[in-house]
Amino acid sequence: MIRAEVELIVPFHDVDMLGIAWHGHYCKYFEIARCAMLDKIDYNYMVMKATGYVWPIVDLQMRFVRPAKFNQRIRVRAELVEWEYRMKIKYLISDAETHEALVKGHSIQAAVDAVTGEMSYASPAVFLQRLGIDDDVC
Repeated sequence: MIRAEVELIVPFHDVDMLGIAWHGHYCKYFEIARCAMLDKIDYNYMVMKATGYVWPIVDLQMRFVRPAKFNQRIRVRAELVEWEYRMKIKYLISDAETHEALVKGHSIQAAVDAVTGEMSYASPAVFLQRLGIDDDVC
């Protein structure tokens, strides 16, 4: 399974007047972990585009369990769980010390031809090759 974890410290500019991370910043934390995961398979956004595809997010779900607070050290995990027809990535944001869950979620990205803008209804062979999967298997 392809997965990555990153550690972050919640910065002051991400919190509200109560010292709690604003809910929109969790998308950014997901993105940081997603980029680390994609780097592991050498398929970051620049590589995607160079191989003829872009992968916009078509669905994003988050479940807030506990708030992240200013200066809290958090761990963000991204794990690829589906890849045949789309890229589905599960996320977990947790306290880096106590391991308590803060936010759970997932994103779904679909392959789109960078030139024509047409959505692909199967994962492109170049993506499957990065995963070490023969596209005839899917």
